[in-house]
Amino acid sequence: MSNAPVIAAVDGSEHSLRALEWARAAALRRGTGLLVAHVLPDHAQLYAGRRSALHDPRQPEEFADPVGDRIRALLDTAPDRPGPIRYEPLEGSVPEALRVIGAEGLMLVMGSRGRGGFASLLLGSNSRAVATTAPCPVVVVPHAERGAGAAPDASTGRVVLGLHAAETPADVLDFAFAEAAARGTTVQVVSAYVVPPAPTMVVDSPFAVIPPEGLPDDGDAVPAEREMLRSQTERLAPFRTRYPDVPVEQAAVPGDAAGRLVDASRSAALVVVGRHHPRRTALSMMIGSVATAVLQHAHGPVAVVPTLSDDG
Repeated sequence: MSNAPVIAAVDGSEHSLRALEWARAAALRRGTGLLVAHVLPDHAQLYAGRRSALHDPRQPEEFADPVGDRIRALLDTAPDRPGPIRYEPLEGSVPEALRVIGAEGLMLVMGSRGRGGFASLLLGSNSRAVATTAPCPVVVVPHAERGAGAAPDASTGRVVLGLHAAETPADVLDFAFAEAAARGTTVQVVSAYVVPPAPTMVVDSPFAVIPPEGLPDDGDAVPAEREMLRSQTERLAPFRTRYPDVPVEQAAVPGDAAGRLVDASRSAALVVVGRHHPRRTALSMMIGSVATAVLQHAHGPVAVVPTLSDDG
């Protein structure tokens, strides 16, 4: 799937234009093409259906598509163009149309909200539905008010990977390492462990980031933390071999994994999480609680990665 394009889902809103810019930069980093997908609004779809049913040659063959015109103009003036670029108007519901075209993509990039819905919502219903069902990784780019002030195509910052060492599928790790390699940056691995509450525990204290060579060999670390770091190291070993130039930082934190990932998103280039709990069936429409929370509250782009292979 290395030649698959990056797909940008657009609807003409400012949210989707931020996603388009992120997707353009991603296609350049990955050395692949860009497919811009626009699900036509209902009135355009009704027009196409009416013209087809009536077979009226006096009617124009195509309904005016101002979104397509605007997208082409923006890409024509972009400083760097990935190649090839294809614009694809789609019919049907937004989640279903993007789910179908997502089978062609290396990843599908979309804004956290579109034109519809309530402005106060952090994550639109279409964004959530696509992140839940698409057959490829889905990157959700937040609107400007939620961001940390960085441009959506910023290449700085590390890639943060939410990892459950025993359960996160290999596809999730591979996507995170590939993205870090394309950016020339670090993968920061964050795992959470459960500990009994103690009077002296400071829940909001910053977590420690530890390079693999710095893992404690003595008894200074909390046993659960030490075991979590050891499990991380074992799980990460084949990916460190596959991506030898990608630096790795490891963090084991008590309590809430989603909260820590949201905090990390303030300075991250991308947060990567798995979509489903692996014990759910392949046809499950559920999305994991960590992925849901990170999508709802992250301050930067989030990649939700499904299990793509049988050995994931």
